[in-house]
Amino acid sequence: MATGDSKAESADKSELKANSSIPLAEFVEDVDSFMKREENESAENVLVRLDEQHRKYKFMEYNILTKKSRLKQQIPDIKTSLDIVKHLQSRKESTDPMETQFLLSDQVYAKAKIPPTNKVCLWLGANVMLEYTLDDANELLDTNLDAANKSLAQVEEDLCLIRDQTTTLEVSILYKL
Repeated sequence: MATGDSKAESADKSELKANSSIPLAEFVEDVDSFMKREENESAENVLVRLDEQHRKYKFMEYNILTKKSRLKQQIPDIKTSLDIVKHLQSRKESTDPMETQFLLSDQVYAKAKIPPTNKVCLWLGANVMLEYTLDDANELLDTNLDAANKSLAQVEEDLCLIRDQTTTLEVSILYKL
């Protein structure tokens, strides 16, 4: 490997680490020089340390996948709420009540007539519901949707990085055996 390639690789690794809290796995190219390091007392200790790091990566991957799943469920809910607020905004000048059905529980709906309004209640989570004007609710939901989409993109990047690091570590473990 040329010196320029090494510097570019080092810059890429520092950029990856700066963008994520995931520690980078070291690829072991030369087992003999790797084992001569001070912290590597014996092959057994090294394998134990690498196995522990592998378990940590798997735990991080599980947490990231859980977060991704939660975000994928949250984004459609935010979009639905945003669509409803926009529909209420379009009908706020009307004098006719809007007829709709709303979900009471699984498979149980109730009919309702909603008079034109300038306010809406949003469920914020943790047993908290707040009343907002339609404009404020629209702005809040837009902000939340943008934040959720950015978070999902970051989760996707973190997932790719953790999978790359897991693969690098697995190759190092197999190479040592």
